[in-house]
Amino acid sequence: MNGLELSRAYFEAYGLPMLKAQFPSLLPLLCAGLTGAGSECYGFDDEISRDHDFEPGFCLFLPGEETVSRRDAFLLERAYAKLPREFMGFQRGLIAPVGGPRRGVLRMDGFFMEKVGAPDGALSPMQWLSTPDYALAEAVNGEIFLDGPGDMTRIRAALSRYPEDIRKKKLAGHLLLAAQAGQYNYGRCLGHRETAAAQLAVCAFVQHAMQAVFLLNRVYMPYYKWSFRAMRGLPRLSLLAELMEYLLTTDNGEELSSDKQDVMEGMIADIIGEMRNQRLTKAVCGDLEKHAYSVQDLIEDTQVRSMHILCAV
Repeated sequence: MNGLELSRAYFEAYGLPMLKAQFPSLLPLLCAGLTGAGSECYGFDDEISRDHDFEPGFCLFLPGEETVSRRDAFLLERAYAKLPREFMGFQRGLIAPVGGPRRGVLRMDGFFMEKVGAPDGALSPMQWLSTPDYALAEAVNGEIFLDGPGDMTRIRAALSRYPEDIRKKKLAGHLLLAAQAGQYNYGRCLGHRETAAAQLAVCAFVQHAMQAVFLLNRVYMPYYKWSFRAMRGLPRLSLLAELMEYLLTTDNGEELSSDKQDVMEGMIADIIGEMRNQRLTKAVCGDLEKHAYSVQDLIEDTQVRSMHILCAV
């Protein structure tokens, strides 16, 4: 049983009955689920994940104080704290994790303010461009078990993917940096016999190529330690994860460096092919930098298009 399944089972066994019995008038105003930080919110948790911040519990999201008062919030917090501390062999933690509570009673506007900088999830173009992918991923991951007013579901739907012009701007920036690292700096570093610097170029290429793959899938890239796990489950270009792992885990000696350059060029060709499928580029070449500027040229919003190509990365 993973964390999402444990959370839903705990909510159905204890959370929902408690709300129905003690807070029937508030129940239509509340939202419950599991979302936010933590591998369990992505369904990525395993036995190793259970050494910290893993417990039976759920998020109970409240609307603003004008709808649910501080007193009612306090009573809900107290009732949540009294729920059974053990469930299906797992114990609820007594210490809040680093960064504050991830489960229990939370204000919905505070949750979205923390994740994306807007209490109602309505982002300006600049906020879209500057909010990290992992933060957006944490705002929309997991599952919602109950949503009386529907506000949580509505906001999550609005945040579920980048607006198209924002996606293109971020894609253009990551393509440009991937081109500089993989098609330019890697070979130059090898020419200078700077094999460590060459590996830094590989790391930069993988980082930005991976970001591009997530953008081409219209999916937010999660926090880096789950990026490969998430990429392997993408419908498009997921096989590139294996090639990226090869690039990161091999050296840059004479025997492998030429092969690694060929691998990067092959990955770039696959990325360009997907961009053409989505009509995101008009360039006709294998130079990824030219495709980056072609993507930028297709941005419809004048203000977004005129900003520096790297402004969103």
